[in-house]
Amino acid sequence: MKHASLSRRALALGALGMATLSARAAAASEHELRVWRDAGCGCCRGWVERMRQSGQFRATMTDEADMPALKRRLGVPDDLFSCHTALVEGFVIEGHVPVADIQRLLFERPAGIRGLAVPGMPIGSPGMEGPNMGREAFDVVALHTNARRDVFARYPARE
Repeated sequence: MKHASLSRRALALGALGMATLSARAAAASEHELRVWRDAGCGCCRGWVERMRQSGQFRATMTDEADMPALKRRLGVPDDLFSCHTALVEGFVIEGHVPVADIQRLLFERPAGIRGLAVPGMPIGSPGMEGPNMGREAFDVVALHTNARRDVFARYPARE
């Protein structure tokens, strides 16, 4: 009888320990995401919320008075500008880049890529969704350290 109670107690303590370790591991797997936006833009909040909901990002958002200057300082080409810019683990993220693509970038860490961009504000991209809006086709562009670019991911139009 005494052994049964010790076993139950040991199991309970073990389970508590595992839960604590799991919570620590989950917190450690979150990436710090720093986001800048124009104060007048509302869709940026939607994108940040998608990042937070993924459980992979701790996001902070700052209103920036001079977004073009910030983007240029971070090396975002003018023709790829969108409404918000972010940094995560040294990578620049421009615009409404889907969570899965940022996760892939952080996991693969491809040589020579310094960030991702979704130029403009495509309807149906993360943060730009709405009822009965569908999705415009858009590409996620990889920004290379040598100024080259290529397509990192493609999203077809959807009704």
